[in-house]
Amino acid sequence: MQRLGTRLFALAALAAILASCVTKDTTHLVLVSIADQTMDVYDGKNWIARYPVSTSRFGEGDYPGSRGTPLGKLEIARKIGGGEPLGEVFRSRRPTGEVIYPNAPGRDPIVTRILWLRGLEARNRNAFDRYIYIHGTPVERYLGHPASYGCIRMRSADVARLYNTVGIGARVDILSGRLPDPNPVPRATAENPAPRATAVNPAPRATAVNPAPRATAVYGSG
Repeated sequence: MQRLGTRLFALAALAAILASCVTKDTTHLVLVSIADQTMDVYDGKNWIARYPVSTSRFGEGDYPGSRGTPLGKLEIARKIGGGEPLGEVFRSRRPTGEVIYPNAPGRDPIVTRILWLRGLEARNRNAFDRYIYIHGTPVERYLGHPASYGCIRMRSADVARLYNTVGIGARVDILSGRLPDPNPVPRATAENPAPRATAVNPAPRATAVNPAPRATAVYGSG
């Protein structure tokens, strides 16, 4: 029994070492707006995707048992489910072999992919231990409205695409307010003033050489 315990400890230590060797994704940023129930994904400064989501029906929060969605800066700590089919049902983060389709009646499990979040601030320090994920949901008809129990729900196709885009360590910022405009109009500055409006192809003025034509009456047929 003691040998088994020693082996399990060694395996856990090895897993921790391997996890620490993974190169963190410092390129991608995921923004989630509770006000908009929408997610934006950036590659550096470039906006690359927008998805509808569902955050908690119980509002914002990080206190254990609150069922709220935590706010602030988090990161993707673990990725689970790569290669599983869309709609694969997970129980305790393990695939069950069951696949269900979007909006299957009476079903609301975690499906397709799991991106497990870790809080980076005091206000979201419980996120990992509370099992706050970005994950697929079969209840796609509720996306765009608060419907979860703390996690961030996505369409199966969307969460699979996000899973393939971002890596371990990618930042996830959860905002209570609206998402920023991904394509803001640049402000005019002294160096780059806004262009003045000009007439394009203005009508020629009448001159003595080219007088304006006189108006004439045109009679229709009734």
